[in-house]
Amino acid sequence: MPRTKKTATDINLKDPQYYFNRELSWLEFNRRVLHEACDPRTPLLERLKFLAIFSSNLDEFFMVRVAALKEQVAAKVTQLTPDGRTPQEQLDAISQRLRPLVTQQHQHFEQVIRPALAQAGIYILDYIDLNQEQRTYLQDYFEEQIFPVLTPLAIDPSHPFPFISNLSLNLAVVVKNPDTDAEFFARVKVPKALPRFLALPPELGVQANEQPVHWTGVLLEQVLAHNLESLFPGMNIQEYYLFRITRDSDLELEEDEADDLLQAIEQELRKRRVGGSTVRLEIESHIPESVRLKLLQELDLEETDVYEIQGLLGLGDLMSFLALPLPELKDPPWKAVVPPRVQGISVPIGPEIQESEEGKDFFSVIKEGDLLVHHPYESFSSTVVRFITQAAYDPDVLAI
Repeated sequence: MPRTKKTATDINLKDPQYYFNRELSWLEFNRRVLHEACDPRTPLLERLKFLAIFSSNLDEFFMVRVAALKEQVAAKVTQLTPDGRTPQEQLDAISQRLRPLVTQQHQHFEQVIRPALAQAGIYILDYIDLNQEQRTYLQDYFEEQIFPVLTPLAIDPSHPFPFISNLSLNLAVVVKNPDTDAEFFARVKVPKALPRFLALPPELGVQANEQPVHWTGVLLEQVLAHNLESLFPGMNIQEYYLFRITRDSDLELEEDEADDLLQAIEQELRKRRVGGSTVRLEIESHIPESVRLKLLQELDLEETDVYEIQGLLGLGDLMSFLALPLPELKDPPWKAVVPPRVQGISVPIGPEIQESEEGKDFFSVIKEGDLLVHHPYESFSSTVVRFITQAAYDPDVLAI
């Protein structure tokens, strides 16, 4: 018998096979961002930019989406998504898919991007490889710029574990009293007020005969780590390890109930910088089990919330290298097209409208027919921005 074609009424639209999971789909989007960072056809500093975007995207993903799923698990929500997953199953699937991507990102930076940066004259040095002149300069920098903004916090029975702010980079330090042989745990926050990558003066930079040197520097946390004796005088520094946390920072803005929307947004953003419960812990891969368990216990986390990093933590800070004046390592500047219908129209300048030769403005152009603009290929500033600006200064406009 001939096969009959299924009609729409024969399809069970509640069948999970017809749906993608929202969170896993987002991870696939971020995988494409990582692909741009790994694509050798992409200019070097643009690849560095995509590595940074991949990290900052993940920060947002954990602060909002993973945090929401963890709240559902805590509330014992078992409702299935359209693709047939519970909140806990989604968290498990996220962890399974994400960990290989994070490993790929850090391996690519250490094994491919960092050597390529050195070949291009951009040297991110390790503190242990510095010569005495470079170390002396950085020690002076530490005493003048870093030391005054540090607040080391010891943790013992009389000093509880301190609050760790959202997305902060920290040093977990094990200190020993030489008189009593007693060890205690301390936390030092890497200050955000200073640049993460500290540049050395040109005369102290790498001397390369075959190519120009554009930047030489070292990580802020390494300078801090190698001057810990100044923070704990009379104590022996046993070991130190970097860690970074992510907190629940979803905005809960009730727009309809806000008397002052701007003030409500400012309050929520202030709360976001602090954050709620911890949802992720990033640690160095060689951190000892004792320090690891201490952090898990104090931050109320489980092993599934831990991401071991081989290399630099917080690669989102790599975005600062895009400021280097090296156009040959970046994409050429994009020049958007101005649609023909808005070329030569009047431009709002303050409360006055500068008339064009044709005497047209945006309202007269729209009266002639709908205007569709396609961004980013067509200019945003020459279309939407001009239109809104003109409306803002037009006395006949009641609302925007």
